[in-house]
Amino acid sequence: MRLVILDNYDLASEWAAKYICNRIIQFKPGQDRYFTLGLPTGSTPLGCYKKLIEYHKNGDLSFKYVKTFNMDEYVGLPRNHPESYHSYMWNNFFKHIDIDPNNAHILDGNASDLQAECDAFEKKIEEAGGIDLFVGGIGPDGHIAFNEPGSSLVSRTRLKTLAMDTILANAKYFDGDLSKVPTMALTVGVGTVMDAREVMILITGAHKAFALYKAIEEGVNHMWTVSAFQQHPRTIFVCDEDATLELRVKTVKYFKESFIHCIQGAHLYCCMYLPT
Repeated sequence: MRLVILDNYDLASEWAAKYICNRIIQFKPGQDRYFTLGLPTGSTPLGCYKKLIEYHKNGDLSFKYVKTFNMDEYVGLPRNHPESYHSYMWNNFFKHIDIDPNNAHILDGNASDLQAECDAFEKKIEEAGGIDLFVGGIGPDGHIAFNEPGSSLVSRTRLKTLAMDTILANAKYFDGDLSKVPTMALTVGVGTVMDAREVMILITGAHKAFALYKAIEEGVNHMWTVSAFQQHPRTIFVCDEDATLELRVKTVKYFKESFIHCIQGAHLYCCMYLPT
């Protein structure tokens, strides 16, 4: 497990975008070799998406041979609703890059058979060869995707009822009106994300500080589903200073020193691949 601490949100977003860019370029995707990327929604990844769009427009990065799988989608919200995750992804990312729409996979929260939709999503991931890099964010209660507190840590893609904390947090996207916020969603499971070859979790802001503490300083606990990724062989938590406020001083110091040594050892190599 790695913890990368940057000074602020913008730097954390840029570091994450450069990491994704580097992974895709190193992979050397092509017509018979697609890079498979898991993607989140919400406010946290917006800065990362903006940087990835910038790299694409500068000619540094192509998504022509990339397949994406999104973490979740609301149930019952029309696909063209401005707050659906279909709309979010197309408006904030996909329409600005060269990805083939057929390679951008998002769960259908209006499917006639929701369980069949979830099963088909898992099958598509399997047929794509699994996820190379799954990028995620978390809620203040430590949930990843919509795997709310108490979710099984080996869960697969399924229908979930949203916790009241999540509904309250998402009300800001629905004019503050709780009655407009969907109460159910389709979501990949913790086990689905754990199957990825690599996981990168973005955590920014003081309101996520206690969740980060639970994620890395305490044991694995299904009440804090993000803590499961302590057991993944290749997990990177990317955060800003505000998100570290609940961590022990020695924890922050250790990971900052490790990050500096990593940069010093890999500087020339990284410069070969990462956009400036």
